Amino acid sequence: MIHSFNSQEKPLRLITIPISHYCEKARWALTKVKLPYVEEPHMPPFHRLATGRVGGKLTPVLISETSAFTDSTDILRYLNEIAPDNAKLYPINPELRQQVEKLEDLFDDQLGSATRHWGYFYVIDDYKFMQRRWCQSVPFIEGALFPVVFPWMRSVVRRGFNITPESAAQAYEQIKSIFDQVSELLSDGRTYLVGDSFSAADITFAALAAPAVLPPEHPMKPVSLQELPPKMASEISAFRETPAGAYVLRLYRHRHN
Repeated sequence: MIHSFNSQEKPLRLITIPISHYCEKARWALTKVKLPYVEEPHMPPFHRLATGRVGGKLTPVLISETSAFTDSTDILRYLNEIAPDNAKLYPINPELRQQVEKLEDLFDDQLGSATRHWGYFYVIDDYKFMQRRWCQSVPFIEGALFPVVFPWMRSVVRRGFNITPESAAQAYEQIKSIFDQVSELLSDGRTYLVGDSFSAADITFAALAAPAVLPPEHPMKPVSLQELPPKMASEISAFRETPAGAYVLRLYRHRHN
């Protein structure tokens, strides 16, 4: 799919697994800086055919005319360098930038893995659900091969991410802990997590928290709570009621502004 913001520059290429929350982080950043890009969506494991050509293994991968960036944070820092002054993702003030980067690292390292573990625990064995989520927006041939690759990929995901009841419970507690930290930051009435401007910290938190909140405005068309296991739906409802969850919902309501 092509995303254009009336720029004359050659579009960047973004290789994604569309449902990935780390890919959503990169996608949102590209929207924020208003640079033209072409998204190249793939279903696991077919993304490896695309990322392997440019030296990457995981998604997202952003490809410019001269470089390939194979980590979501590297992508945001590159975009910040080439973004117009009114669309920077990091503050110019060194102290504020350090705060943004510290939060971004926290969310990348702890929240992103926690929401992935927690979410997969509930849905990885639901064939129809996984087919809808993994096949959304991908090339027809990849979607057609879902019945062939899913049994194997399900095992890969379960082993690779150590999806167990125990790890899911730990992930849930990790999400709660980070939501508590963000709620505490927001308790002073601030509009954004750091300073007076929307930044990489806000993008990273909202994108990586999205699986636990399911914002209706998410570009990957989230399912309704009624379609989810009751315990998962109950936990999502509780996350939505927290100040941190409400913050994610607010940011997504204005995601395309």
